[in-house]
Amino acid sequence: MNKKIIGKLAMGVTALCAFGTIAAVLWIVGTIVWQGAPTISWTFLTSAPSEGMTGGGIFPCIVGTFLLVLIMSVIGVPVGTITAIYLSEYVDRESTFAKWVRFAVNTLAGIPAIVFGLFGLGFFVRFGGGGLDAIFSHGKLHWAQPNILWASFTMALLTLPVVIVSVEEALRNVPQELRAASLALGATRWETIWKVVLPNCMTGVLTGAILAVSRGAGEVAPILFTGAAYFLPQLPGGLDSQFMELGYHVYIMATQSPDVEATKGIQYGTTLVLLSLTFALNFSAIYLRATLRRRSIQ
Repeated sequence: MNKKIIGKLAMGVTALCAFGTIAAVLWIVGTIVWQGAPTISWTFLTSAPSEGMTGGGIFPCIVGTFLLVLIMSVIGVPVGTITAIYLSEYVDRESTFAKWVRFAVNTLAGIPAIVFGLFGLGFFVRFGGGGLDAIFSHGKLHWAQPNILWASFTMALLTLPVVIVSVEEALRNVPQELRAASLALGATRWETIWKVVLPNCMTGVLTGAILAVSRGAGEVAPILFTGAAYFLPQLPGGLDSQFMELGYHVYIMATQSPDVEATKGIQYGTTLVLLSLTFALNFSAIYLRATLRRRSIQ
């Protein structure tokens, strides 16, 4: 009797926690939509900020966020996938080197985002950019300053553990029999990985990309020192340009605006656009993953 009561109590507590989580998400999203929807207009989406950041639109922020996520994914997802392939397919999982690599990945996953921003400023901007300027610009300041390239490298480093862990897990789920059959037919290890293993875990690679986009699109701390601009109404002219970003724009509106109350509509509208952009990128990757999964089943 006591066991039944405890079981029902446990089920009720877990259901209550699940309901509370869903309710919190719905309340947050509902508040953002309710407060931000009146601000959304074609002018708001296609114009630059103006009137001392209390008017205008957020078009440069949208473009900057999209470019940041795109470049970050192009840099981080391949590197994370290759690292996961090496850990899963080439090196002994119990070797000292593999343990050190996994320790490094786990350590990266636990480092606060602001530390990545400081590292990006010191390593990418000062060291990397300064080295490029010394070689190609004869010491003139060009790459040794915050820009979208260094911000993307910093964000790629931030999301690297997510990609590595998710892809490595997907690689482990591929049956060993498929590898053995491919090797038995005369294929090399690389041919087995390229033509057998990767096609069967492509959905896992896309899952890593989805998680990376979700993590990177909303982070502000790493780009504070590496590329984000307070006010830059024009679009980035190249990889060496600074940029505006939706998350950083919300932070500025909420903390640095001369009239915070006057910018509440912009804050909620920008947050709604950021959520919509993140959801759109995620849903695109999810749709592609589902399509590949259906094709693999057929």
